[in-house]
Parts: sequence; structure tokens; C-alpha cells
Amino acid sequence: MRTKTSLTAILLLSLAWLGAATAGAQTDVAGSIYGAFSGTTTGDGVQQSPGNSAGVLLEVRHIANPILGFEGTYSYNRADQTYASYEYACPVAASPCAFKITVPANAHEFTADWVPSVHIANFRPFGVLGIGALFNQPDSGTDTQTSTKAVYVYGAGLDWGVLPHIGLRFQYRGNLYRAPDVTTLYSSSDAFVHTAEPMIGVYFKL
Repeated sequence: MRTKTSLTAILLLSLAWLGAATAGAQTDVAGSIYGAFSGTTTGDGVQQSPGNSAGVLLEVRHIANPILGFEGTYSYNRADQTYASYEYACPVAASPCAFKITVPANAHEFTADWVPSVHIANFRPFGVLGIGALFNQPDSGTDTQTSTKAVYVYGAGLDWGVLPHIGLRFQYRGNLYRAPDVTTLYSSSDAFVHTAEPMIGVYFKL
């Protein structure tokens, strides 16, 4: 009798947890603005400095329970690349020289992310871990080329529900990727670049 009572209690607790997890489910679309801040890298005789800029992020997110949550994202920002001599480096067949050029470019990023989270009153803290593709597209076609790199994403944030279907989203996202090669005159540093992206946005629950 005691065993039967214990099994019944476990079943009821499991159903209650499942009901709470389902009640906390959320599907939303969101838009955010952010600042992209990247560090300088060196390698292959080149010092490469991405320009810091503002950007926009669009997200489609579905959270089924605290463990099972996913999103797809698209983001855009200016990503001018400055190449400067580091030690000795020149175009092919040229003698050692000093150089510095800036290639105006745009960055387009697509990612698929895992989003674990918990729901507490009107707040939902969450984490982000994902992978995607980063396209750096120069403005000019002269001695330039589009560069495509894999990008690894991590981060964390907080949703704050201010109305039944509308809320604010605060988050930090970090991107890790190889330096883009957007000019044919010089090679890239071919080093890993870290871009920090603090952001604020609005989400709409569907």
C-alpha cells in the first residue's frame, strides 16, 4: 500500500512539473539593436582591425521547456576591415614595405542556437549557444572578395514581460570566428576574432 501511494505521488509530481513546463512555453519573434566591438589580430605579416559599429538582430525563438529551446537569427552590421603591415608584408612580387588600407564591408550573420531558460514571474533568464555562418561583403568590387566564415556563438540574457504579449529583451552575445579575407591584395591575419555584442530589443509572443 505504501509503495502504491509513493508511485501515485511521484506520478502526480511529474504531471505537475510537466504542466508547469508546458505553461512556461513561449514562441516569439524579436528585434534588437547592438554594438559590435572586435579586437585587433595579427598573423601572416598582417595586423587586421575590424571597425566597431552598431547593428540589428532579428530572432525567431521557440522554448518548449527549460531545457528544450531553440532559435534562428539573422544579424547585420558594418564590418570595415583595416589591414596594416606587421613586420614585413607586401603584395606578391613587391619588395618589403609598409602599408595600411581599409576595406568598407558589411557583415551578414545567420545562426541556429540552443536556448535553455527558466520562467520566473514576468522574467525569463536564458543562455545561448550556437553555430552559424558569417558573410563579410565588401562595398567595392575592386581588389575585394566576399569572405564566408563559420561563427560560434555564446551568450546570456533576460526577457522581461511588460505586457501579455510584449516584452523587453536584454542580452549579451559573443561571436568567435576566423578573421575575414575581404581583399585580394593582402592575406587576412587568419587568427580567431572575438566580437562582443551587448544588445537591447523587444520581443512579441505569438
